[in-house]
Amino acid sequence: MSDKHLSSQFDADLNLISSKVLEMGGLVESQIITAMQALNDFDGEAAARVIAAEERLNTMEVEIDEECSNIIARRQPAARDLRLVLAISKTITNLERAGDEAEKIAKRTKRLMEDGASRTVNIAEIKVSGEMAVSILRRALDAFARLDTVAAAQIVRDDKAIDEEFRAFVRKLVSYMMEDPRTISVGLDYLFIAKAIERIGDHAKNIAEFIIYIVKGTDVRHKSRDALEREALS
Repeated sequence: MSDKHLSSQFDADLNLISSKVLEMGGLVESQIITAMQALNDFDGEAAARVIAAEERLNTMEVEIDEECSNIIARRQPAARDLRLVLAISKTITNLERAGDEAEKIAKRTKRLMEDGASRTVNIAEIKVSGEMAVSILRRALDAFARLDTVAAAQIVRDDKAIDEEFRAFVRKLVSYMMEDPRTISVGLDYLFIAKAIERIGDHAKNIAEFIIYIVKGTDVRHKSRDALEREALS
């Protein structure tokens, strides 16, 4: 992922933590897919698997963060190498939080099942946004592996589509709950799930922004999409 160094061990250290980030990302992606399966099928066993795997994600975050600290202490990296290590530390935080959101989806699904919730609410937008979230996270991890700023800029643009699906679902939920107050409890659970999916998209977008920071050396957080794209393509 980075330029060759005089110390082959330094290269090995950087490649190792980068590989572990991708491994953690793969686990998070699997968590989200399983959580959405649990929701779509009302599958309690799938929901339980998501919840049980959360501890592994927490452990991976701590282990990778510790390795980042060790590299900084031992190698004293500078310039792009330092940006890479710092971005990895922030990336795994976002991955862990995306895993938390998958766990929230699983827990809310179990609650819906325990409450005997029927399909009283059309959740088409949730399904679509869930598929988008999985796709955008997968592409963010691929862009991270290749340090592809063009792909990163596209990911930031595409996150807007998840936000639009969320807003459309909120509008529909409000209509459901106004027409039939009996749907309020179920509606709030689905709203919580939709918000969790939106947050997964946000975490993927954050990872894309870190890619631009590694390569370009510019912190593009909180910049407009147009300004971010100009930086990524410059």
